[in-house]
Amino acid sequence: MSEVVVHPSRGKNEPQLPSCGVLLVNPAEARHAAQIAAQEEWTRHFLFHSNLHCSQSSPVFWAGPAVGAPMAVICLEKLIALGAREIIVYGWCGSLRADLGVGELVLPTWGVSEEGTSTHYPVAGKVGSSPRLRKVLRDFFSKTGKDLREGPIWTTDALYRETREKVVRYGGEGILAVDMEYSALMQVAAFRQVELAAVMMVSDLLWQESWQPSFQSKEFRIRSQELVADLLRCVTTLAAVKKK
Repeated sequence: MSEVVVHPSRGKNEPQLPSCGVLLVNPAEARHAAQIAAQEEWTRHFLFHSNLHCSQSSPVFWAGPAVGAPMAVICLEKLIALGAREIIVYGWCGSLRADLGVGELVLPTWGVSEEGTSTHYPVAGKVGSSPRLRKVLRDFFSKTGKDLREGPIWTTDALYRETREKVVRYGGEGILAVDMEYSALMQVAAFRQVELAAVMMVSDLLWQESWQPSFQSKEFRIRSQELVADLLRCVTTLAAVKKK
């Protein structure tokens, strides 16, 4: 493999991150997490075109937003360089199947990549998200009464080129949903040998005759904000277990 020119690194005065944290894809969730961080007096650090906060009471962090595979990977690379080793990603996805509705939670297992970032991180064999972190998420959400739908998703760079043919074909093959970051993040995590898993909330329906978005509804926003708080508690619990 040819030598790369620019390496992700921890610079002068940059923090040493704890191992466990959350990467929030969307700006709305990052704004809500920032409100939580302000209330709980988390420490804020610089992260190019994004945000980074570390808890003062528990060894956890959150970062975001990071929309789209290239930006999400830039953020993830930096977080890993700063010390992150167990990362849970939260984003939205569009349902490809009639049996997966708005507001339901998806726990992706592997991804169909139609983004351009993954190919720059060659890894032997099929890549999947961390089985251990998926179990952590399953166990945590089972206690809160929230169901998780496990399965593969499709990741694309081209939001406005999601065709009817692909929606029907991928949905028929058992692909649950589509997003814009997951397969790239999973590939980078495998390349850098860190653990990563994701939770996606269904924000819109692509399988119907006409596109049905719900991410602007008040009910969806409230549920998504609740999930942010849930995930911050989840990584806090995970970090506490590691300390024992």
